[in-house]
Amino acid sequence: MSAETVVNENRAEGQYADGKPREEWCSRDAHGLIYQLREIWKFRELMWTLSLRSLKSRYRQTLLGASWAIIQPLTMTVVFTLVFGKFAKVDTGGAAYPVFAYAAMLPWQLFASIVGRGTGSVLENGAIVKKIYLPREVCPMASILVALVDFAVASLALVIFMIIYRVAPTVLIVYLPVLLLVEVVMALGIIFFLSATAVFYRDVGFGLPLVLQLGMFISPVAYSVVTVPERYLGWYMLNPMASIVDGFRRIIVDQRMPQWEYVAYSAGVALLFLGLGYWYFKRAEGRFADVL
Repeated sequence: MSAETVVNENRAEGQYADGKPREEWCSRDAHGLIYQLREIWKFRELMWTLSLRSLKSRYRQTLLGASWAIIQPLTMTVVFTLVFGKFAKVDTGGAAYPVFAYAAMLPWQLFASIVGRGTGSVLENGAIVKKIYLPREVCPMASILVALVDFAVASLALVIFMIIYRVAPTVLIVYLPVLLLVEVVMALGIIFFLSATAVFYRDVGFGLPLVLQLGMFISPVAYSVVTVPERYLGWYMLNPMASIVDGFRRIIVDQRMPQWEYVAYSAGVALLFLGLGYWYFKRAEGRFADVL
């Protein structure tokens, strides 16, 4: 028997030429949360690279560049100021309507940005997913970093509003990262589910903008929670984003503590979404390469 024949037989049996077993990755080997977290950590540089690529492609060949991160929420704030502040006379508790609306618009825009970008993340990186091994969850997670950069840029306009309308920050701003964490965890669970679903059903990408637009109006962005009738408040706060948006406004504008009982409910929903979304994503990822 020739040496070439032995090598070919060893390869067929899953061995190297020297007879040692060959290690091959299979999705069946990817079990256990600790294993998955280690794999994601190994590919953290790739996640960062995907984020940078998305940022560069987003603002490439634009005249205003990253300013678009401010223009979108600022434009909506102007519209809301005219419609709800001037004509509808929404109760703001004595606060200037622009800072009242923009303080709530920021967390909503962050949520919408994460969900909007994350839903198409696997499709957008389909060429990479098909050709090389990487933890597929890196794709939706990279979209979070992009959305957080836009959030940071858009926050500059809030600072300007606070200076113009003389809204001084208080020590309560230390609670903002808690609200941000709950929001990001919830959005991550949602995009795990939607990004996997969008691979098989492209209708998700078409229907999502409408759902997000409706979601903004059933969240206290243009109006305050206090305007919701008391008999409907319990049902209204089932929307987990309601307590997050209201919490931002309470801390920044009203200078009061968030309603922690509702924030705790949102945190529970966020963990539930994360668990179910990640379970579905891992269950579906084995078929991504066949469909993309």
